[in-house]
Amino acid sequence: MKINTKNKLLQRRRAQQLGSLLSIAAISISTAAAENAAPPASDDQAGLPSVTVTATRREASLRSVPVAVSVLNGDLLEQANRNSIDSIAAELPSVNFRQQGGNKDSTIFVRGIGTISTSPGVEPTVSTVVDGVVFARPGQATLDLLDIDRIEILRGPQGTLFGKNASSGVLNVVSRKPGKDTAGFIDASYFEGNERRLRAGVSGTLVPETVRASLTALDTKYDGNVDNVTSGNKVNGFDRQGLRAKVLVTPNSDLDITLVADYLRSNSSPTFVAYKSTSAPFSQAIAPVIASTENRQIRTDIPSDISDFNKGISAQIDWRNQGYTLTSITAARQWDNEQHTTTSAIGNSADLSRISTAFPATRDIGTLHYRQFSQELRLASPKDSIVDYVLGAYYLHGKDEETYQRIVTTSATSINSGFAPYSVTSDSYSLFGEGNYVISDGLKAIAGARWTRDELSYNHARTSTQTTAFAGVQPATNNAGSTSESAWSGRTGLQYDLSKDISTYATVSRGYKGPAYNVFFNMLNRDTLALKPETSDSYEIGIKAIGFDKKLSVNLAAFQTNYKNYQANFYDTVAGAVVTRLINAGEVSTRGVEIDVEARPVSRLNLSTSLAYIDARIDQFNCPAAAAASCTLNGQTLPFSPKWKSFSRASYGIPLANGLHLELSADYSWQSKVQYDLFQSVNTIQGSVGLINASIALSSSDNGWRIALIGKNLGDKSYATNLVNGSGYVTRAVPRDDQRYFGITARKDF
Repeated sequence: MKINTKNKLLQRRRAQQLGSLLSIAAISISTAAAENAAPPASDDQAGLPSVTVTATRREASLRSVPVAVSVLNGDLLEQANRNSIDSIAAELPSVNFRQQGGNKDSTIFVRGIGTISTSPGVEPTVSTVVDGVVFARPGQATLDLLDIDRIEILRGPQGTLFGKNASSGVLNVVSRKPGKDTAGFIDASYFEGNERRLRAGVSGTLVPETVRASLTALDTKYDGNVDNVTSGNKVNGFDRQGLRAKVLVTPNSDLDITLVADYLRSNSSPTFVAYKSTSAPFSQAIAPVIASTENRQIRTDIPSDISDFNKGISAQIDWRNQGYTLTSITAARQWDNEQHTTTSAIGNSADLSRISTAFPATRDIGTLHYRQFSQELRLASPKDSIVDYVLGAYYLHGKDEETYQRIVTTSATSINSGFAPYSVTSDSYSLFGEGNYVISDGLKAIAGARWTRDELSYNHARTSTQTTAFAGVQPATNNAGSTSESAWSGRTGLQYDLSKDISTYATVSRGYKGPAYNVFFNMLNRDTLALKPETSDSYEIGIKAIGFDKKLSVNLAAFQTNYKNYQANFYDTVAGAVVTRLINAGEVSTRGVEIDVEARPVSRLNLSTSLAYIDARIDQFNCPAAAAASCTLNGQTLPFSPKWKSFSRASYGIPLANGLHLELSADYSWQSKVQYDLFQSVNTIQGSVGLINASIALSSSDNGWRIALIGKNLGDKSYATNLVNGSGYVTRAVPRDDQRYFGITARKDF
């Protein structure tokens, strides 16, 4: 413990020294700026830039679309070292992210709604779309974002144009297009904790006026911020390498062909068994680790090791004729995941003195092989007509094959195990369309619908070394099932432009999420029945305005969404182990107000703030007959949904002599307390937390370089992104910015 204390003091002293260097650098550079600053830009250059989105499946300005949309700039995300879905959630008040262990356990929440399940037999509630391709499993998109132009977050049900797995929202990721001129870049960053990131790319014309291409490569590593006292090594880190290639072929002015190929490999050591609190027996079992709300230590012989291989190809064809655009997107993707983890309170212990029937050591080995193929056809009518529309058809085939093995050790002579192979096959067909009708000058009617047909089947088997249940393993079983459903979703509403700078809208939407199966290792006979499809009815009004010579923009949305047959996880005990069982939980609702404000009062100063009030609640909970926990949940809040959340950013640019440019930037994210447990345990509440980040950047546009010093969590606030209530203990998920750290980034364009 003395060594750990010394290490903490040394780390804190180094952080303070680096913080002082940042302050000195800021003062020195600011002084030079004051002495050498160029004349300020004129006010007519201070307007906010126009933002283009594809929220309606065609390009349009953000202000003109009758959808609540947030847009994140890819360059700003890279500069802030936010390179994955979990890290960007801090900038999105309506979005939250849950990760417990590996990527297959991740969940995205929009407006408090998301599906928590590791079952391959259920689809996400929030759809992730990358360059027009739907990622059917949420874990496919939780690794590094590469070569991003922007991320659009569509809030609320988007089933009409984006499909059934968008019943609470869409994350639409758009990558950069290849440039005409030959260009390249290399950027590198290093942060405390031995986090390093290297990216390089090249882009340009291969065949004049016909073929352009780009290639981007990534190599990033991080040791982690949790100490394993058994091995003396760090965990909760990662090691990733990736490539992304994009080719744009334009045989003539009416035809675009876009080819994309990507590959990403990742090894990680995530952990969620850093203890927040424990009872006396567990305290003794995990010693010398001391549980606390700031604990960053574990004791395990074999730390979690998770590997991912994610790759795909796609071809998009856009053919334009007399104002019409016909689009075809064909894509195939593959995701392979292997996890070596533990569900044991004491980990995979080789210390027999710690092992007993009360404290068994477990080792879990799981593999996942997922393949998907999708085809989409869309026809978009000419714009600026009395009637304009988008019509389309969509098909998705998915095949998931998994194995899971649990090895349980209770003594040197008592080692038992269970093994389960299982698979899920899904096919989804849909026809959709949405149109706008100009009623009068400034007034439009919106109407759209989508028909979806889902076919879902599974196979499951389990073998065991015992004929009866033992710690975390059920006896042998073998079963299969299939189901199919057809349903309608849609949207209708009105859009009225009060002026060319102020637009209002009111919409009613019906969302749909298909049937599901609760397929997992310890699957029982009660899990063999298909879950009913989930539906949602949403009512939304909004206003989008820009004024003061385009120096101020305000977007405001108010909503109410009601869900029936909500597909959610219910905690249960199977073979002495706590598991999450997917059920039709009943009825839930979410309501709230969201506001986004952006301002550029002068040309060098950018200000933005976003605030969301979201009340996501359980209206009527359906208690399973074999429930192992209390079901008095009506009126309680949904997990992972703080009532209040905000994000604010300010940046100020100062031109210097010799073409240099200085930029000072800071952001502040805050959220109110959040409950991580469906059953409202007092032990799984994360109190309100606010984080401050800041950076100082010096760049030269003439010479194409930029260097920045970055400080994260300057207030040194410790918090958890998940708290899990076990039997006699509470574990905490430790985020990357659980404590203050600093880093430096550098980029060179050529």
